[in-house]
Amino acid sequence: MTKRSTHRPAGGVPKVTVRNARFQQWQSYLTTRAKRTKAGRFLIQGVRPLTLALEHDWPIETILYRVDGPVLSEWARGIVDGWAGEKIGVAGELLAELGERSESAPELIAVAKARTRSLAGLTLRRGEQEPLVLVFDRPSSPGNLGTLIRSADAFGADAVIVTGHAADPFDPQCVRASTGSLFAVPVFTAADPGEVVAFRDRQSRDLQIVGTDEDGDATIFDHDLRGGTILVIGNETRGMSAAWRGACDATVSIPIGGAASSLGAPSAGAVCLYEVTRQRAGATTGGAR
Repeated sequence: MTKRSTHRPAGGVPKVTVRNARFQQWQSYLTTRAKRTKAGRFLIQGVRPLTLALEHDWPIETILYRVDGPVLSEWARGIVDGWAGEKIGVAGELLAELGERSESAPELIAVAKARTRSLAGLTLRRGEQEPLVLVFDRPSSPGNLGTLIRSADAFGADAVIVTGHAADPFDPQCVRASTGSLFAVPVFTAADPGEVVAFRDRQSRDLQIVGTDEDGDATIFDHDLRGGTILVIGNETRGMSAAWRGACDATVSIPIGGAASSLGAPSAGAVCLYEVTRQRAGATTGGAR
């Protein structure tokens, strides 16, 4: 029988001090994608991810805060005191489990609503800066997906599109690896390359689709990336699918040396995103491509 462990202390804020049904529900968001998807909820761990989620008005449902141990920091206390939505005090031992930390309990964790975006809702920027969209084809690792979202944010991409059967953007590994960029850069999903090509064809400006491949038509440094670009990064093990190879206007490779046979997908993505930024900065200042 599940113990009844949510009660309201003086001040009216409920507490969770044992593993009741509510705690088990939160815990399921860490480990089970089906539970996250069905509920449309996920957990935000860490100071920076939570700070960015709040800054970007991400729909947060509940703030969980530690009720024992050291006094909350000014940052945490400010969020708790200023939060008008649901807030629940949680025993440090339980919050440590939700934070997946063995050494110490986090001060705060947020229960947030997932945003599932289709390409119908993607509007590209207008103005002098050409659009840049990053596609990750069937990523298998949530950590790699989060890392690439972080790079997309760092290099000014308009959006990230995840295609095919892929890792969950709301997996805690992805949220942590993005260090909060998940909340700053819109992430969309598409079933297949055809959906992305149809999106490209609907645009009023030219967009080239450029895929990364070790046998590319040219090196990344020799291909002109100054125009509007949809940059495709393939699966970590198998690379781009045959359908994506057929959809690309061009493919590029990254020259490497040493004993390495290839770069990992997040590293390859970061190199390509940097090269886009470098070429465009050169075009702005009149430098060589």
